Amino acid sequence: MTGQLPLALRYPPDQRFESFVGAGANDAAVAQLRTLAEGTGTDDKLYLAGAGGVGKTHLLLAACAHADAAGRRAAYLPLATASGRLRDALDALDGYDLLALDGLDAVAGHRDDELALFDAHNRVHDAGGALLYSARAMPDALPLLLPDLHSRLSQCTRIVLEPLDDDGRREVLRLRAARRGLQLEDAALDWLLRRVGRDLANLTALLDTLDRASLAAQRRITVPFLRQTLGPDIA
Repeated sequence: MTGQLPLALRYPPDQRFESFVGAGANDAAVAQLRTLAEGTGTDDKLYLAGAGGVGKTHLLLAACAHADAAGRRAAYLPLATASGRLRDALDALDGYDLLALDGLDAVAGHRDDELALFDAHNRVHDAGGALLYSARAMPDALPLLLPDLHSRLSQCTRIVLEPLDDDGRREVLRLRAARRGLQLEDAALDWLLRRVGRDLANLTALLDTLDRASLAAQRRITVPFLRQTLGPDIA
């Protein structure tokens, strides 16, 4: 069923390599992911590590979209949604050219899931496919129960994504707001970063609230509007 869907429906259109905003050191990571997705590089197993909000999910989805556009079969699986039934989920993805498995942290320490992941890793390797993992930490720091799985993950080419500075966060928010038809002034962006926090997932979710409020009030998103909309606890 997934293979019959248009690309934009399978993978969100704003999750592409071209729209990725990362720290300067992350440019090389994007290049590696492109070649992995195209099947033209020497590394066929990559492991992305980094804190929340650095863009791991964005890059995994972008890699799948890029592979799909290159005529390869790709599948993205957020492991947190398959925890406890991972074997069934992975068995259903046999034969794909690229598997992007997001959030190893969710299944580390669960023996059955680790066994399923180990078996899938071996099947993909034997079939000549590519694997793309993400986690908040490197394999040595995950509470893995299976030494053999730890060994397989440790053999992947590792990429550490650096966190964005405030300029990078502003650019991400500006781009995501623009896709919603919103214009965020610099003063409003600065206010959000100071008062709401710097977690991009929370800030992005907040854009939906601001979008609805702005449409209802027919007002631009300014600092006074933010104070009024988000309430005195934040203002």
